[in-house]
Amino acid sequence: MSHFMVEIALADMDEAFMEKVPEQRAKINEMMEQGRILSYSLAADRSKLWCIVSADSELAVLEALAEFPLIDYMTPDIIELMFSNVVSLRVPMFSLN
Repeated sequence: MSHFMVEIALADMDEAFMEKVPEQRAKINEMMEQGRILSYSLAADRSKLWCIVSADSELAVLEALAEFPLIDYMTPDIIELMFSNVVSLRVPMFSLN
């Protein structure tokens, strides 16, 4: 399994775009829970998204992106990564004693 950085240029946000945002967020959360998307970031000016996708090939990344409700508003650029270091929050283990 490889990691891919996907830089996504976003089209202007019209009313139809905004109506699909909740669906997009739900899909991203689902894909993150599945381990298919490792990170997802939006530029402050809302012009670009970046995500790291875990997939076997660039074609598999495109298939994953095709599941996005907002895909019609996106122009992706996909780059295979040699590695990706990500800081994750660690929740301490609870003792049942």
